[in-house]
Amino acid sequence: MNPTEFLSLISRRHCQRAFTDAPVGRDVLEGVLLAAGQAPSGKNTQPWKVTVVSGAARDGLSAALCAAFDAGEKAAPDYEYSLLPSPAEWKERARTCGFSLFELKGIARDDVEARRAHGRENFTFFGAPVQLIFHLQAGSERGNFLDLGMFIQNVMLGLTAYGLGSCPQFSVAGYAAVVRESLGLGADRWVVAGMSVGWPYEAASVNTFVPERLPLADFVDWRDG
Repeated sequence: MNPTEFLSLISRRHCQRAFTDAPVGRDVLEGVLLAAGQAPSGKNTQPWKVTVVSGAARDGLSAALCAAFDAGEKAAPDYEYSLLPSPAEWKERARTCGFSLFELKGIARDDVEARRAHGRENFTFFGAPVQLIFHLQAGSERGNFLDLGMFIQNVMLGLTAYGLGSCPQFSVAGYAAVVRESLGLGADRWVVAGMSVGWPYEAASVNTFVPERLPLADFVDWRDG
């Protein structure tokens, strides 16, 4: 693969939110995860762990998460995802992204029921046959999260290379205790993120959604003098 092809692969990756039920081969997942493990980490600590959930275990996890969501349980993640309060420009981008996705799906801003159904799709994993759960040692610091983030990006790019789709989900980590109980993870594990993985449902318009990205000038500062 030449540099242009690789950069195209990076650009081609975007979140998929509708999947077929076609199975994903274990050999493919093993190859992607093994290659992703080449991600850098501080002093080669490799702090990441992944639980691959499919079949009956996948269905059980989904049912448990949906039950918690339907019961109105308040999300209780193991860590704060973002600054509180968020900078104004972050809020604006998030708002624009959300409203654009709702518009594509035909969800009115005041349609509370449809918006809730939209949120619930996170816990059915958008129909994907595989859910990855990424977790770290409880008490992990920012650097460990940085290491895991690079690993997760490698996973998504590897999946893209195979034509598979993915959607990383903090929403799943919001019910960390449910995830731990369903999968038998110890209290010493922090649930960082989930990820839906499968073959994209090509006819779904939602899979055409790609949020606007910043131009280079908005996030790069050149110092060459």
